[in-house]
Amino acid sequence: MSAVVDTRQAGDQSCAQLANAAFDDLGVGASFELRADHDPTPLRYMLDAERPGQLGWKPLEDGPELWRVEVTRTAEGV
Repeated sequence: MSAVVDTRQAGDQSCAQLANAAFDDLGVGASFELRADHDPTPLRYMLDAERPGQLGWKPLEDGPELWRVEVTRTAEGV
């Protein structure tokens, strides 16, 4: 895991926009750390719905101040 996507400093972009862009840049087996100031579980459901079978999701820290998740691309899109 090399990249960190910190949605707490998103500026004009939404958490979903940042995560989508970071995920689309990943090769199979690569990952990034997602950091948020809220539970990102809805984002997991969205990513998984849009990219079925391509997503690995490993919680690293579960709030209440900071949530951290390792997001991995497990397969190429169809």
